[in-house]
Amino acid sequence: MPVVESRIECVVLAAGLSERLGRSKVLVKIGEGILVEWIVRRLVAQGLSPIVVTRSEIEREVVEATSPCQVLVNPNPDAGRTGTLQVGIANLDVVTGRGYRLLVVPVDRPGFSDSTLSRLISSERTCCPMKDERGGHPLVLSADDVEGIRTASPDDPLRNLVKPFKFEVGDPHLHLNVDTSVDLIGLTDSLADL
Repeated sequence: MPVVESRIECVVLAAGLSERLGRSKVLVKIGEGILVEWIVRRLVAQGLSPIVVTRSEIEREVVEATSPCQVLVNPNPDAGRTGTLQVGIANLDVVTGRGYRLLVVPVDRPGFSDSTLSRLISSERTCCPMKDERGGHPLVLSADDVEGIRTASPDDPLRNLVKPFKFEVGDPHLHLNVDTSVDLIGLTDSLADL
C-alpha cells in the first residue's frame, strides 16, 4: 500500500528584535529585495504557502515584501520564538484545521539549500539538517509535535519541546546566522550559491 504524506504547512519566524544587529534582520537587503522576501520566494518555489509572523513595527514592510502571503503580528514578540510560532499555529488551526506537519523557518537562519528544503518537506517525522555534528534550520515538526507546541509556554525554547532527528547535509552556509553587522559582510554573495 502506498504511503500518503500528511499535509505540510509553513511558518516563517520574523518577529525577533535584532538587538545585536541594531536593526531588523527581516529587512536586511539581499540583492534587490530584503531577507524575508528572499526566504518566502524560495519557500513558494517549493510549493509552500508560508505564513509570516512578525512585529507590528515592521508589519507594513513585511506585507509589501511577501505579498500575497499572509502576514500575522505577534502581539508579544519578546516572549520568544515559541510564542511567535504559536501565533502561526493558531491561525493555521482556524484556517486549515489540525493534523498537519509544520515547516518552521527562522528568518535569520537562511543558509539552507533547496535540496535540504525538499528533504524536510518530504519528512513525516520531526527533523532538521545537521552539518559538522551541529543541528541547523529549518525544522520540520510532525503533527504530534505541533500538538505539543500548541500548549507550551510561549517563552519555552523549541529545543526544550522537541527532539528532532538530525540528518547530515553538505550545505556550506547551514550555520549562517544573521545576528551582527559582521554577519552581513558577503551575505548576498553567500546566499547566491543556494
